[in-house]
Formats: sequence, structure tokens, C-alpha cells
Amino acid sequence: MKQITCLVAAVLTLFLGASAGAADLNIGVVNIAQLLEQSPQAKSAMQALQDEFAPRQRDIVAQTKDLRTKEETLQRDRDVMAESELRTSERELRDIQRELARRQNEYLEDLNLRRNEELGRLQRSLMVEVQNFARSNNYDLILGDGVLFASGAVDITEAVLTGLEQAYNTSQ
Repeated sequence: MKQITCLVAAVLTLFLGASAGAADLNIGVVNIAQLLEQSPQAKSAMQALQDEFAPRQRDIVAQTKDLRTKEETLQRDRDVMAESELRTSERELRDIQRELARRQNEYLEDLNLRRNEELGRLQRSLMVEVQNFARSNNYDLILGDGVLFASGAVDITEAVLTGLEQAYNTSQ
């Protein structure tokens, strides 16, 4: 982190020193986290993920309810069951619990994998949009992550977000 900060400081020093007699630098700051949270592309990607995984989630919820019902029935009828019937029921419950745990783990792994894929795709798309915005608005330097403070004068996040919204609306 110190190396990156030193590198940014050195680059800014070079730019500022070299441009003392030249025109002013056009520098902007983008809050990538805000873009990832508020852009319509991000909202669309998260909704697509939710739609994709909703059936599996509903299935797991239904199986969980079924398991609880069977556990309650076993607890209620435990005193009147024969020993062999009780052992069989307990074994079935353990098997169901294991299967449910396996399905939940697979679901979470698949969801995380797809979320990471979508996040990577979205980040690449946002970077392209930021670069296009910078070129079209004649920015010399755009800073993103690692900025500790940026005044409203250099924060272009809202302008980039507006561009993302326009790009999303034209693609729909």
C-alpha cells in the first residue's frame, strides 16, 4: 500500500512539476464502490443472479421446513415408538440433514462463483466506461481505489454514474 501511495505521489509530482508552465491538469476521482453499488448494470446483474438461484433457494427452504416437521414428529412420537423404529427414524433424519447440508454448501459455492464472475465482468465494464468518460471529457488522470480524500471538485463519480445509466438505457 505504501508503494502505491508513493508511486501515485511521484506521478503527481512529475505531472505537477512538468506542467507548471503548461495548462492545468484535469484530474478526477471515481468511487468504484459507489459505481458497483448504484449502477443499473450492477443492479441488473444482481437481479439476474437472484432470478437464477431463486429456484434452488426455494427448494432448500422447503427441504429445511420438511426436516423440521420430521424432527418435531419424531420428538413428539419418540415415547410411543418401538426401539427399532426410533433408530430407523433417527438414521433417516441424519441422512436428510447431511443431504440438506450438502445441498446448502453446493448452493453457496455456486452462488459465490457466479457472483464473482458477474462482479469481474461488471468491474471490467465499469473500467471501460470510466476510461471512455475520461477520454471524452479530456481528463489527464483519473484516480480510483486508494484515495483518502477527494473534494467535490474532482469527484466525477456521479457524472460517470449518469453515463452508465445512459449506456444501460440505450442497451435495453
